[in-house]
Amino acid sequence: MVVIQEVIVKERVFLFVLFAALLCFAYTSKTEAAGLSWVGCGITKKAFMLELAEKYKEKTGIKIVIRGGGATKGIRDVADGFSDIGGSCRHKIDNPAEKTAILHQVAWDALVVITHKKNPIDDITVSQVRDILTGKINNWKDPGGTDSPISLYVRKGKISGVGLITREILFNNPVQEYSRHAKVKKSSGPVERAISGDRNGFGITGISSAVKNSKLKILKVGGITPSKANIASGRYPFYRPLFLTTAEKPSANVRGFIKFALSPEGQAIISNQGTVNLREGKLLKIK
Repeated sequence: MVVIQEVIVKERVFLFVLFAALLCFAYTSKTEAAGLSWVGCGITKKAFMLELAEKYKEKTGIKIVIRGGGATKGIRDVADGFSDIGGSCRHKIDNPAEKTAILHQVAWDALVVITHKKNPIDDITVSQVRDILTGKINNWKDPGGTDSPISLYVRKGKISGVGLITREILFNNPVQEYSRHAKVKKSSGPVERAISGDRNGFGITGISSAVKNSKLKILKVGGITPSKANIASGRYPFYRPLFLTTAEKPSANVRGFIKFALSPEGQAIISNQGTVNLREGKLLKIK
């Protein structure tokens, strides 16, 4: 009889432990399911998104899974419901795939001209940038450098964040063609990496990304350094907005994250990364 009772007790303990384990698993799964997904441009990710997501998880327990893919993906994947939040360094274009996406501006970025760190050039004019992109200038001696061919690297596509905004700011033409000799890369990251290994390299990217690559040199434009102060004041000419994107009717968790990004705490995190936040760039206007 005693043996039977001991068996019953052990079975009850086992069932209790099993039940507790199942509850724990269910709770963990539910918590993970309650997380958010983010997809978008690498420049926005490097400008502030990683730090915002980390702090938001500390405050709320909600993890944000971050993937790249570019600005277009950061708009369209959110509009299609494939991702909860996106990041974009360009505005929406007239395309049905982007119609229902909502863009929330949270910061300012700037397009910068980059070369290899050992390139002797420090300054370049707007006109020279245009001529290099279109192939009218193809030797470094023209803008005052050595007698060496310019290796032009460009981001694939005319509607990427860098591709579209560069064309709009420099040419006022979103479909401007570049030099047929340009080396085309899938995204801004590969452009930066290629130039960091090519002493004759030339390209355009976002400053929030470029400043984190010690092998690159960021050129002045018309004598103006793309410093945080010059971007915030509008003295540096190639500034642009950075956005978080959401669906037309986002979930409560998504709305909570957008609210956090726009809060004094969220904006301070953005500024601490060297990115111009909304208060700092209050004099800037979206072009």
